[in-house]
Amino acid sequence: MFNIIPLILILVSLVIIIFLIIKKFSVLANLDIDTIQAEREEKFKNKIISNRIKRNTLRHYMKIVRMVRPILNSAGEMIKKKYNDLVEAKEEYNKKISGESERSGTEKLFLEFEELKKNGDSDAAEKKLIEIIGIDSKNLKAFRELGNLYLSRRDFNEAKQTFEHVIKLFEKEGGGAQDFVKLSDIYFDLASVSRAIESWDNVILNLDKALEIEPNNPRYLDTKLEISIIKKDKKQAQETYKKLAEVNPENQKLNELKKQIDELG
Repeated sequence: MFNIIPLILILVSLVIIIFLIIKKFSVLANLDIDTIQAEREEKFKNKIISNRIKRNTLRHYMKIVRMVRPILNSAGEMIKKKYNDLVEAKEEYNKKISGESERSGTEKLFLEFEELKKNGDSDAAEKKLIEIIGIDSKNLKAFRELGNLYLSRRDFNEAKQTFEHVIKLFEKEGGGAQDFVKLSDIYFDLASVSRAIESWDNVILNLDKALEIEPNNPRYLDTKLEISIIKKDKKQAQETYKKLAEVNPENQKLNELKKQIDELG
């Protein structure tokens, strides 16, 4: 009996397997092979068309980009230039406003300096000039006034250094006149310092530099003639006298100066 049970189980299993196979065959039998192939072909065709559309779109896009890029680059350069122009214009405007404000401030301080100088307040006048220089470190007028202030106080070394600094500023700025200050006048100022300490050779040296710039300046010539007489340099005095007489024949001192030259021997 025990041998029959396994046999029954085997038969039942076999029947189940056969039933499943028959069921699968019925499903497979219902499949339309042509439809499956058509669907595959349709999907493949759609894929090809999609890829072609993508390639064409990309090709047209790149063509448009190549055409538009120079225009965009040109527009970008123009916009960049306009932007830079606006930035420069703004900077120039700010400099102008700042410069006008600075000039307005220094002009006010110069008026205060003139009042202090007029009242004989040398120390306060000096501080006012230093204040101006603190605002504008290239203000030649302020430096020259400071040099003359030192000269009037007989601070000859400070005066000399200040005038020499003005000359350096002239050289650094290209030699252009500023604030109605002339380079020849600075050399004359240095000659005045040398004259105050009786350094006659340096007086002539600086006067000659001033005369290189303004060869017909009567004031420079007159001073050089006086120093030539003091040095007892007759030849130099005669040459300077001749030039002075040509430039300023109405000079009331000419006769007296001629007499002094003749007495040099």
